[in-house]
Amino acid sequence: MTVLGVALTVWVLDVLTKNWAVAALEGRDPLYLIGDWARLLVLRNSGAAFSMATGYTWVLTLIATGVVIAIIRLSSRLRSGWWTLGLGLVLGGALGNLTDRVFRSPGALRGHVVDFIAVGWWPVFNVADSAVVCGAVLLVVLTVLGFDYDGGRSGWAARHEPAAPSADSAAGDAHA
Repeated sequence: MTVLGVALTVWVLDVLTKNWAVAALEGRDPLYLIGDWARLLVLRNSGAAFSMATGYTWVLTLIATGVVIAIIRLSSRLRSGWWTLGLGLVLGGALGNLTDRVFRSPGALRGHVVDFIAVGWWPVFNVADSAVVCGAVLLVVLTVLGFDYDGGRSGWAARHEPAAPSADSAAGDAHA
């Protein structure tokens, strides 16, 4: 598993599902899946999550580009599968929404992100948004617990690390 492999998987799923949503749902009544609780409908979002920074699409495009570059630069130093997964999810989600901002209307670097999944009271979102949130939550949990990106451990993770076999016990096992 590589960061780019996870990111590519998320990006492809995001692009495919957004293209499907636009073709199948845009301009139509919501598709209700579970009563009013879960439904599919297309909304175009020029802002960030929760409609923050509406009208600042170009700023969000620059931020997403910075995130993509930072993750790609860090990826060569990763020695943790969980960090690889978390950063791959964030990277794939950032690329998915960045693709919309670059290629969708109203124009390059001003494009609106396609959101189409509505669950409960939560704002309408897409696969990329889900990947960014899940990846970020995973990275926060890893950081709080002390699982480092380079495979090292500190804090809670270091205190709960299984003890490595000692040289004496390893030699004894070899003679048994």
